[in-house]
Amino acid sequence: MIQINAIDYMIGSRELFTGASAMISPGDKVGLVGRNGCGKSTLLSLLVGRVSPDKGEITLPPDWVTATVAQETPALQISALEHVIQGDLRYQEICHLLKEAEERNDGAAIGRLHAEMDIVDGYTIRSRAAEILAGLGFTEDDGSRPVADFSGGWRMRLNLARALIVRSDLLLLDEPTNHLDLDAVIFLENFLRNYRGTLVLISHDRDFLDRTVSRILHIEDRKLNEYTGNYSRFETMRLAKMELQQAQREKQQAAIRHMKAFVDRFRYKATKARQAQSRLKALEKMDTIAAVHTDSPFTFRFREPDTLPNPLITMDNLTLGYGDHKVLTRIRLDLTAGSRIGLLGHNGAGKSTLVKCLAGELEPLDGTIHRSAGLKIGYFAQEQLEHLRLEESALKHMQLLSPGTREQDLRTYLGSFAFSGSKADDRVATFSGGEKARLALALIVWQKPNLLLLDEPTNHLDLGMRDALTLALQDYSGALVVVSHDRHLLKSVTDEFYLADQGRVREFPGDLEDYQRLLLEQQKTEPKKAHSTPPTSTAQKGQGDTQAGSLPVTRPLTRNEQRQRHSQFLSATRELRKEIDRLTASLASLEQQEQEIDTALEDNSLYDEDSREQLNTLLQKRGEISRKKEEAEERWLELSEELEQRRQELDTPAEEK
Repeated sequence: MIQINAIDYMIGSRELFTGASAMISPGDKVGLVGRNGCGKSTLLSLLVGRVSPDKGEITLPPDWVTATVAQETPALQISALEHVIQGDLRYQEICHLLKEAEERNDGAAIGRLHAEMDIVDGYTIRSRAAEILAGLGFTEDDGSRPVADFSGGWRMRLNLARALIVRSDLLLLDEPTNHLDLDAVIFLENFLRNYRGTLVLISHDRDFLDRTVSRILHIEDRKLNEYTGNYSRFETMRLAKMELQQAQREKQQAAIRHMKAFVDRFRYKATKARQAQSRLKALEKMDTIAAVHTDSPFTFRFREPDTLPNPLITMDNLTLGYGDHKVLTRIRLDLTAGSRIGLLGHNGAGKSTLVKCLAGELEPLDGTIHRSAGLKIGYFAQEQLEHLRLEESALKHMQLLSPGTREQDLRTYLGSFAFSGSKADDRVATFSGGEKARLALALIVWQKPNLLLLDEPTNHLDLGMRDALTLALQDYSGALVVVSHDRHLLKSVTDEFYLADQGRVREFPGDLEDYQRLLLEQQKTEPKKAHSTPPTSTAQKGQGDTQAGSLPVTRPLTRNEQRQRHSQFLSATRELRKEIDRLTASLASLEQQEQEIDTALEDNSLYDEDSREQLNTLLQKRGEISRKKEEAEERWLELSEELEQRRQELDTPAEEK
């Protein structure tokens, strides 16, 4: 068990924790949340022992193995696969000891070390490492490339893989999804759900938190507040807590006003002086209930576009790529004023390439693209942050963008993005990644675009800013194309999905749950790639060479075949699934009506002679609803069985049919 006992911790003159306490039990999966700068990353440093509390103590079981993600990776020449494997220090130690034992021909030590190797799953470490790398978006060839070949974002993925390969008792992850695409996020999510140790996770992705954690530690007012359940349940419970706190504060403030009024009236009156002094002392001793406040300072809206031409962009038989390398071909896509598209696909499938073409930053290799005369694009991508002028302030950026606008109006606008007061005058060079992203968004919003192109807009944004962005996009009247690993954002602001895959861009007929099922099915059915085994010794030779007999082997579906079959299944069952959804909604409505009538029937006055007609009407309606409900349930079961049968047909290899 992890015990955090009344810790204090300061950075400079700022208090991050004051008397903060919490307990984390073995196997807990904990989400660590709170506003930016509240001390989340510092708490992870305290847990791992990188820093020590100024007061109080943190205790962990002494034999626990802790895994964390390194923030930097040198330009190493070893392969990516070997770099990941080296993350398991105990495996490395056993390999070293085994080599020494073999050199001195120590049979007893060799046997004992092989037993330990089996305990730590050392014989499967290379296949496990390859599986993790594949899940995080690396190809099989990438595993043999030197670490130095990869960019900073991909090295962060390698560091994450090193942390995941460790058989840890405690896994500490700080924003692990920042450098991942949606496919990799879904892999990581499933990995963490099956993780058997204790997890402490910092994330600003609410769907990711909901699916991976069962407890929340919320840092607020320098304390640790514990909640049971996932992030959505935490939000509900905290809202109820805030409402109760506000009610208690209002009640206390009324009592304080009454006591002060009594003191002011009677403190100098002889007959009431003692009572007045008593109330004055009570006021001095009273613990004032704090006013309720929310963590998010963000609230903004997209300004209405000046024009909304239709269509905005037309693409006909387009080919996109770089030089002789074609990434996407035969693209036919019309972006209309009402388009709200989410782009799906694995890393490298061409999502960002398509967005760059839409933004006018990449010319097509072939085909035609027509942009409307009134088109005004707002383009957000991570590389856009590099175009910010580091030596200038947020206010200066706005003044250059809109030279005729009053400074106070610009300051008010920047305040909605949390650049208030002197913060608006600070150099951009001093900004964090999240602050730079907020400024880039503020510049885009101000320009009133009628087409928004957002390529991973939530990277580095905290939950408050993500919520503000989601709400603003829901009210945005222009067209929208989004690439994001944040499923909550995608579900909330898009109406349709397109899948980039196998060099094409096609409409995806399902939703994000269907896409997740597709990815998981591919992981199950794709053949495992062969990887070399760990260094062998004489004690290992000859093991595992016999075959259990020749059984018929069914060829696993390739990734392309699986996608095609899944797409066929979604298309073939679209009407069926719509009917099931309609029946589900109908059943919920019928149950609600049934409950309302049952509540009405509890009124004893209905059973008087004068109310007999009303009673009969309610009973007749109750019977009619019950009949409709029974019919709907029967039909729902029939359709659900049909859908499941079709799903099983999808999963059954052709050779078995």
